[in-house]
Amino acid sequence: SEVGHGTTFKIFLPRVEAVAPTAPAGDASPELPRGSETVLVAEDEPGVRALAARVMRQQGYRVLEAANGDEALRIAERGAESIALLLTDMMMPQIGGKILAEQIRRLRPAIKVLFISGYTDTAIIQHQQMTPGSAFLQKPFAPATLARKVREVLDT
Repeated sequence: SEVGHGTTFKIFLPRVEAVAPTAPAGDASPELPRGSETVLVAEDEPGVRALAARVMRQQGYRVLEAANGDEALRIAERGAESIALLLTDMMMPQIGGKILAEQIRRLRPAIKVLFISGYTDTAIIQHQQMTPGSAFLQKPFAPATLARKVREVLDT
């Protein structure tokens, strides 16, 4: 190492004459669950909302998107179609996920709810933002994890 010139690393690896084995062809991941229900996605982070909506559409769901709780409530109040699942962030400006879920359940008692948050479910329960036993998925999540969790909640 020299000040102003940087550092040089030399790595010596043994020479190997054998060819590395290749993985067998085919898809090792199981098929993701699909559905046709309508999902209302309420998420104030545009990137997370876009990801969730894209994953749901790819799996066959009809998706309604809301950038906040107020917008989600207006969509639910229109009552034009059946909404099977509310996928909502716990912490949003104006109306948070807990209050949003309570208000939408008054309009649509049969709706299922899946809460998502960057906080752990334990932290959210301790701050009385979610009741124990509620469906929860912690951010960040993989698209496959979201697809499986949505199907699990809809099937309960």
